[in-house]
Amino acid sequence: MGYTLNQMFIESVNKFSNSPAILNKVHGEYRTIKYRELGEKVRILTSGLVALGVQKGDRIALISENRLEWAIADISFMQIGAINVAIFPTLPVPQVQYIVADSGSKIIFVSNKNQLAKALELKKALSRLLIVTMDCNADNKNGVITFDEVVKRGEAYPLNDVEYEHHWGSVRPNDWASIVYTSGTTGSPKGVILSHHNFASIVKAAQEFIKLHPGDVLLSFAPLNHVMGRLIDHYFPLNCGVAIAYVESLRRLRHNMTEVKPHFMLLVPRVFEVFQEGLLRNIAKESYLKQKLFHWALSIGKRRSKIFRMRRDIPLIHNFWWWLANKIVLNNIREQMGLQRLRLFVSGGAPLSIGTAEFFHSIGLIILEGYGLTETSTLVSANRPQWFKFGTGGQPVKDVEVKIADDGEILVRGPNVLQGYYNKPKETSEVIDTEGWFHTGDIGEFDEDNFLKITDRKKDLIVLANGKKVAPQPIENRMKESPYIAQIILLGDKENTVSALIVPSFEHIKDWAKKCSISISFDDNSKLAQHPEVNSLIRNEIQRLSGDLADFEKIRLFTLTVQDFTVESGELTPTLKVKRHFLIEKYKDVIEAMYRG
Repeated sequence: MGYTLNQMFIESVNKFSNSPAILNKVHGEYRTIKYRELGEKVRILTSGLVALGVQKGDRIALISENRLEWAIADISFMQIGAINVAIFPTLPVPQVQYIVADSGSKIIFVSNKNQLAKALELKKALSRLLIVTMDCNADNKNGVITFDEVVKRGEAYPLNDVEYEHHWGSVRPNDWASIVYTSGTTGSPKGVILSHHNFASIVKAAQEFIKLHPGDVLLSFAPLNHVMGRLIDHYFPLNCGVAIAYVESLRRLRHNMTEVKPHFMLLVPRVFEVFQEGLLRNIAKESYLKQKLFHWALSIGKRRSKIFRMRRDIPLIHNFWWWLANKIVLNNIREQMGLQRLRLFVSGGAPLSIGTAEFFHSIGLIILEGYGLTETSTLVSANRPQWFKFGTGGQPVKDVEVKIADDGEILVRGPNVLQGYYNKPKETSEVIDTEGWFHTGDIGEFDEDNFLKITDRKKDLIVLANGKKVAPQPIENRMKESPYIAQIILLGDKENTVSALIVPSFEHIKDWAKKCSISISFDDNSKLAQHPEVNSLIRNEIQRLSGDLADFEKIRLFTLTVQDFTVESGELTPTLKVKRHFLIEKYKDVIEAMYRG
């Protein structure tokens, strides 16, 4: 029993035929593609792929940024029963080669010249690999054809109604839809096998509490190559008849928000933090009166947020003050950000700090967090718009069972759990027990209202020399509530005390120094990080935010670094999770010096 993604897509094309499906940026403007047009484009590309000899069960690699062609390609693969091996465009050649070779992909779709260059490198080891490029010219000598050529083959050899329905209708719920490779934070990436039913079950579960309607606009920013982006920014909105607009780039995110005025968005925590930091920095540059008005409005929002989260009726006088705060201040702020129509933000990929969630709710923007992994088709539990608790993963979603093992590990069972790791039966048996429970590797607990709180990863727990165990992520998130701390990882395994490697927020530190009339040279961040006044500021912030921590959990030592943790330098995964073990190895000498010092 169960749905396939093919059934869901065909139903949407028929049901929402005249509604906008994709807002595609062409020559600087978003142009509308309706559901019936999207359905036709998918059908033509499907015909072209069949003409190329693609069959059910074939693996096809897809390495591209979020764009129209990505969506058409993914859906077309599924119509045949081919399996999408989606790859992050930020990955270097060796990792791309590992994934393509491990999955046995026979074709790779690439977007631009940078991704084409990677694919051509793969040809040296994988000579039979066919390359389909979206943006570049054909190169018959090297086995490169264009996306448009595949489309033209489909137009020349179109599948008739019976043939087309035979292809998409022959796919069954338990057939594989995708192999999604894990980010490899703790070793070589593993190919997570997810079926049509895995994805479809979570789409149906999400519809229980996230209400989207035809005509709504979703601005797609999260990478579609990741299971979270694939579900929330692709399958889910298409099943609801929503229009999807693709962000051009991180740099253009704010501009695209003002262009499309989205109703719904999925972002990672770091982006929310950057928005908060930028907004507060801009407010600090305004006149004294405007600053007072903003902080007055923010205080009104904080009181309202607190009452709402306590599930109490908001008194009439509070509603009046909230109306006034919106009219004078907050409506304008949301409009400047392009968020005047936004009903809901979703945060995923990493824990969101409670302070950031409270800040956005105080200015009238809800951020819902959930909990899930690639292996659980992205979602296990979620907060709901009418009942949420910041700092938790929410309550389990429909048809998904969750329990806590004796050692605190979160176990999951349900239609969302992976089919297994590709070509890795041993690793599969290690995470899925004989009763069907998937062992997540995360530590957590339920509160009195059945909200799931994730403490940390089992492998990330810091065990001090005295045997005390410290969960780093909650403390790291707490420290990032300081405007002067941009990024942080906790250290201390087998040591006597907890320490930290910190990337300061230099923009905020410079503003602080100017306001306090402290004589500091701003020309060199390295010197700024070494300045005694700056170190004293960070130490005071750590102490301020550590009040209720156990004594052994408190950060006793820290060192400041001027280099941001980035995907390009290998310190973050493509979804901006910290590669903790990589950072510890990279800064090994600095860490040793800190403990010796």
